[in-house]
Amino acid sequence: MAQRTIRFRIRPDGRVEETVEGVAGQGCQQLTERIESRLGTVQQRQETSEAFQAAQRSAELQQTLSANPPVG
Repeated sequence: MAQRTIRFRIRPDGRVEETVEGVAGQGCQQLTERIESRLGTVQQRQETSEAFQAAQRSAELQQTLSANPPVG
């Protein structure tokens, strides 16, 4: 399993920036939702390329399955 990392940067004005690494798909939101609920309101969310990896794999698998339906 890949290492998962959550990095926090606390700005001088009190805002907290959070960066999640090593989590594909939307798992980063599940991983951080308890922390975010205690920090306050999420003002902005910017997804990284890792967030789109799981969706891309799923679409590729669906294409493969539709092109080569199982023989039964």
